[in-house]
Amino acid sequence: MECPNRYEVALATYQFEGEAEYWWETVKPKGEENPMTWERLIELLDSKYYPQDVQQMKEREFLSLKQGRMTVMEYAARFNELSRFALHQVNTEERKMDHFEQGLRGDIKSIIAGQTFTNFQEMYQRAVKIARVLEENDKETQDLNLEKRRGEFTRQDVQDRNGKRSRPNYPPEKGK
Repeated sequence: MECPNRYEVALATYQFEGEAEYWWETVKPKGEENPMTWERLIELLDSKYYPQDVQQMKEREFLSLKQGRMTVMEYAARFNELSRFALHQVNTEERKMDHFEQGLRGDIKSIIAGQTFTNFQEMYQRAVKIARVLEENDKETQDLNLEKRRGEFTRQDVQDRNGKRSRPNYPPEKGK
């Protein structure tokens, strides 16, 4: 939803309930004071709900974030969630894309690295597509290997039924 800048604080604080609403009553500008800016509201919320040590911990978590076993979508959601604690690392599209790329799994990163993107969203969408294609390829390879193994077992069964053994009897019979 688009919201003019001058209404951001009013719209956001209107949604406060319970403890957040009581807190807002104590910090909102009174009478002739300058109106609260969006940036200042964010600073106040961060200091209230994210103490400095928590912010530092979250920043370190962001800086070490790797996709690992997460899907690209899960990784991007975590990336976006934690990036607010390290804004200096993502203050341009180029820096944001670079940091995102560095955290991707190696197979996806190696494909993404050779491409040029104009913005983060474009890179993200391509990474999702690459991950999907790689997953489909892996599934196809597994299916082919399974079919191949089934074919080998079927051939072995036919040979066994004809009385021919293609491999020695195990375990060897005693006394022989």
